[in-house]
Amino acid sequence: MCSHQPSCPASDDRGAHVVSAHPEQGWSLLCDGAIVFDDSGELLPDGRVIAPHRVPAARLAMAA
Repeated sequence: MCSHQPSCPASDDRGAHVVSAHPEQGWSLLCDGAIVFDDSGELLPDGRVIAPHRVPAARLAMAA
């Protein structure tokens, strides 16, 4: 799907470019066909799912 020369690396390498952003819906389409969600989850072109990479609440900074 990617028409860049040289081709972008596979989705697992995080090198593809955003070709269509939909921040109001919480997702973006990458040039390699992957869909990346604002919660950091991904749906790859081959149907594999990458779960969101969330930081445990205990590691978040707390306001004083």
